[in-house]
Amino acid sequence: MTIPSASRRRPGRPAWAGRNYTLLTAAAVVTGLGNAGALIAAAFAVLEAGGDGGDVGLVAAARTVPLVVFLLIGGAVADRLPRHRVMVAANTLNCLSQAAFAALVLSGEARLWQMAVLSALGGTGQAFFSPAAEGMLLSTVDGEQAGRAFAIFRMGMNGAQIGGAALGGALIAAFGPGWVLAVDAAAFAVAGALRAFLDVGRTARRESAGMLRDLREGWREVAGRPWLWGIVVQFSVVNAVVAAAESVYGPLVAEEHLGGARPWGLALAAFGAGTLLGGLLMTRWKPRRLLLVGTVCVFPFALPSAALAVPLPVPALCAVMFGAGVSIEVFGVSWMTALHQEIPEDKLSRVAAYDWFGSVSMVPLATALAGPAESAFGRTAALWGCSALIVLLTVAVLAVPEVRRLRRRTGAPVAEGVVAAGLPGVPGGLPGVPGQADGPGPVSRC
Repeated sequence: MTIPSASRRRPGRPAWAGRNYTLLTAAAVVTGLGNAGALIAAAFAVLEAGGDGGDVGLVAAARTVPLVVFLLIGGAVADRLPRHRVMVAANTLNCLSQAAFAALVLSGEARLWQMAVLSALGGTGQAFFSPAAEGMLLSTVDGEQAGRAFAIFRMGMNGAQIGGAALGGALIAAFGPGWVLAVDAAAFAVAGALRAFLDVGRTARRESAGMLRDLREGWREVAGRPWLWGIVVQFSVVNAVVAAAESVYGPLVAEEHLGGARPWGLALAAFGAGTLLGGLLMTRWKPRRLLLVGTVCVFPFALPSAALAVPLPVPALCAVMFGAGVSIEVFGVSWMTALHQEIPEDKLSRVAAYDWFGSVSMVPLATALAGPAESAFGRTAALWGCSALIVLLTVAVLAVPEVRRLRRRTGAPVAEGVVAAGLPGVPGGLPGVPGQADGPGPVSRC
């Protein structure tokens, strides 16, 4: 059982902003600054090495496959070992793999298979980091203030990505993707150092009867809640098609029609700005029907793919991305609050692992098939198909009664040790985008 760290705060901090919360937020901001640029740099590194859209998709898939393979193990490990140690070890692996990636790109000798292998190592680190981070971050605040704390945390992370994406696009245009990847490696090193100072002195040792039993218990938590597995299934497809649209087609559209890396970085920064405004909104707004409101706000997330299909000019694309960022952040905070009410802390990492597994399981297939789909149907038709799938799946989720009926608990205490989790498959960036918010993987939430 983890005791909230509110009592170990400095004067002037809010009651819920203890030492651990501050360290975790600072680490997320650091990696957000580095990773937003690396999101763009990885795709352009492949293109500069002579690759095409299919190669970009294959490297993205190589990053995601080990994430899918090791996620469930990572969740069980995070509930058995001190979570901060798992996080630091994962950050170390991410730092080393990203540094090697940068060195290869800067040398001008990068090969497609080398980039794929290094991306796979980053995805492995992500698989162990993500479930541990779910529990570690959200157990640092108490129940009543959790929603506001998570909204502010996401605002800090998304704010870092605004600057990081714009700066990353500019640096790629000026110096090339290698230096941006090197900055991201340094960001992992700094974030890992910060997380090494987390205070876990009041965290009780978790007893385990075995990994298989732990995984079965986590599965029962997920399978017993139709609203939970329904949304995870929804995002398994949504994340996949967004991954194809934003990580494969987006850089190609930018290169051919929008002027290259800089405007694409600005578009991603506009999305980040939207999430920042959405987070600010959610520090004040507390919708009663959490998942009904949140799920309705997934509909605008179909618009970026449509905008790329046209394609819209850069100002209009940025406006669409901004609106999508606002709406998806409303969903994200609503999702956090729903999980905060329902999932016990001692099972959070395992539930988070199943959440991540469902959310990213189809991403490797989608990114690998993005190139062939473009050849078979054309890029425009493929992008319109991405938008249509998001709309249809969101309508299907709204048909689940528990999604429409689940209400925010007001005035009732939250069970001791209950914490929140993040957006399914979503860190601080676009769901399904092979970003690197805390490890080169499809997504990251912490």
